[in-house]
Amino acid sequence: MSRFRVWAPNAGGVEVVLGAQHHPMERAERGWWSLEVPDATAGTRYGFSLDGGSTLPDPRSRSQPDGVLGLSELTDQHFAWTDRLWRGLPLTGSVLYELHIGTFSPEGTFDGAAARLDHLVDLGVDAIEILPIAEFSGDRGWGYDGVDLFAPHHAYGGSDGLRRLVDACHARGIGVVLDVVYNHLGPSGNFLGSFGPYFSTGSTTNWGDAINLDGPGSDEVRRFVVDNALMWLDDFHCDGLRIDAVHAMVDTSATHLLEQLAVEVKALAAHCGRPLLLIAECDLNDPRYVKSRDAGGYGLDAMWADEWHHALHAVLTGETQGYYEDFGSIELLARALQQAWVYDGRWSPHRQRTHGRPLGDLSGDKLVISTQNHDQVGNRATGDRPGATTSVRRLKIAAALLLTAPFTPMLFQGEEWGASASFAYFTDHRDPELARSVTEGRRREFAPFGWAPEDVLDPQSPETFRVSQLDWHEIGRSPHRELLAWHRDLIALRRDSPDLTDPRLEHTEVTADPDRSTIELRRGTMRVLVNLGTEPHRFEPDGLVAVLLASDPTAIAADGVVQVPPDGVVIVRSPPPGAHPRGDRCRLDEHARGDRQGDTHDHRAPHL
Repeated sequence: MSRFRVWAPNAGGVEVVLGAQHHPMERAERGWWSLEVPDATAGTRYGFSLDGGSTLPDPRSRSQPDGVLGLSELTDQHFAWTDRLWRGLPLTGSVLYELHIGTFSPEGTFDGAAARLDHLVDLGVDAIEILPIAEFSGDRGWGYDGVDLFAPHHAYGGSDGLRRLVDACHARGIGVVLDVVYNHLGPSGNFLGSFGPYFSTGSTTNWGDAINLDGPGSDEVRRFVVDNALMWLDDFHCDGLRIDAVHAMVDTSATHLLEQLAVEVKALAAHCGRPLLLIAECDLNDPRYVKSRDAGGYGLDAMWADEWHHALHAVLTGETQGYYEDFGSIELLARALQQAWVYDGRWSPHRQRTHGRPLGDLSGDKLVISTQNHDQVGNRATGDRPGATTSVRRLKIAAALLLTAPFTPMLFQGEEWGASASFAYFTDHRDPELARSVTEGRRREFAPFGWAPEDVLDPQSPETFRVSQLDWHEIGRSPHRELLAWHRDLIALRRDSPDLTDPRLEHTEVTADPDRSTIELRRGTMRVLVNLGTEPHRFEPDGLVAVLLASDPTAIAADGVVQVPPDGVVIVRSPPPGAHPRGDRCRLDEHARGDRQGDTHDHRAPHL
C-alpha cells in the first residue's frame, strides 16, 4: 500500500492516475490532498490530474525514469548503508573537489564517479562537491535547470546510484557536498505552477521566475524547499549543500529562508551526530550570510568568494574584459590573497557603484576559493580552461597560492593534471523551440566580445558535451603527470603544516612588489615566494629557511636567500623566533618531500 500526497491549494479536485485508473483524492488542510492506494508498489508509474486535466508528474517525485515529461515512479527507499562509522566532514582545513557527474567519468554516471574515487584519495581531497543532479531536461546538462528537485537524474543512475556513490565516498574518507538550486526552476517540464503558487508574481531572476518565498502560499513553498534540502542530507547521507546564487532568492520575510534552513539543518545534524554544511554561492560580498544568528546573520557555514579567482586569473592571463576589468594588478591580487574579497565597500569600475562590505571578524575557512570552477570555465565561449592560454609554470603558481591560502580551497575536475578537456555549457532540451532559443541566446551573449556565432560552442550539440568529458589517459603523459604530482605534494604539505590550515586571517601577511611582479605570502612560519616577473628574483625571508617545495629545478637557495626564476614559486619554512635550525642552513624538510610510488617528477628544492 502506498500513500499519495500533493499540495494543490487552488484545485477543485485532484486524482491519482495509475495507468488507466483515476483515483479521486481526499482534501486535507491547507491545500493538501491525500489517498492510500493498496495496489501501488515500488516500480508503479503514477501522476496527478488537477480538475480533470492532463496527468502531471509528482512535484515531490523521487524518480523520473522517462525524464521530466514522463510519469513519476514509486521507489523503494531502503538501502544497505555501510557508512555507520562515518562522522562527517569538518570544513576547516578541508580541500574540496568540484565535479560534474556526466563528464567526470567515461560512463557519466554515479557508479562511474565511484570508480574514480581512488584517484581522489591519492590526490588528498577531503570532499567532492557535485554539480546539481535533480532531474532536468534530457540526458546531458549542467543541472541548473532542474525541475523535479526530489529526483536524482535518471541518466546518472537515479536514487540508488547516488546512494552507492555517497556510501563509496564515505568508505574512503571522502565527504559529499551537493549543489542545489532554490532560486528558480528550469523551463522544460516545469509543472509546479499548475499545482500552486510556487513562483513569485513580482520577482524574476536572470534564469526564470523567482521562487515564492514570501508571498501568499509561501509557507508551503518554503516547506518544499527545506524538505528537499533535508532529504539530500538525511535520506542520501550527503554531508552538505552548496546553494546556488542565494543573492537571487527574493525573501522579505522576517526570517529569511536561509536562516530557517540553517536552523533545521543544525537540528538534523544533532540528530545524525555529524556536521552538516551549508555553503552559499553569492556575489554580494556580504558577511551576513555566514555570520551567526546571534550576530544578526543567517548562520550558513561558508560562501564562495569568486573575487579571489578573478584577481588571480586577471594577473596570470592578462584578461581584463568583462568583470575582469575590476582586476589585473598585483596590488589587487595581494588584497585577494589577504582577504579573498577585493571589493569590500570599494568603488567597482565594472559595476559603476560601490560593492561589498568588510569581512569583519570572519575566519578564512568560511570563504571557498578556486582557480577554476564550473562557472569561471564554463561561462566562456568555448569553455576553455586556463591551461589553454597560460603556461604550465603559471598553473603551478596558481595551485600553490590556492593550496597555501587561509581559505577553503576547491579544485575543479581535472584541474589537478591540467586537463585539456574544455568544460563548455551544454544542454539537451528536446523542445525544438527551446533548443533553438538556447543556442541563439548563447551566441548573442558573446557577440559583444567579438565572437563570431560559428565559433561559440553550440550548447545543444552532442559534440559540445563530448569535448567537455575528461580524458583520463592524460594523467600518464607529460606535462599532466608533473602537474598531478605538484598538486599532490601541495595538498600533502597543507595537510602536514598547521600554519597552512590555520583559518585566522590575522596570521596571514602578503607583501607585493608591483614593479618586480613578486609576491611573498606569509602563513606563520611558512613563506610562499612567487615571481611573476621576467627576471630571477632574490627573496630574503626572515632568518634561515628550510625549502619545502619548488616549482622549478633552477631555483637556488643558500645562506637564507632564495632565488626564484621567472614564473616560479618556492615554498619555504622559517624557524619560529628563538628556534635553532638543525643541519644545513637551507635544507629540504624530510616530512614534506611528498615522495610517492609512481611519481616521476620531483618538485622538491634542488639539492643544496
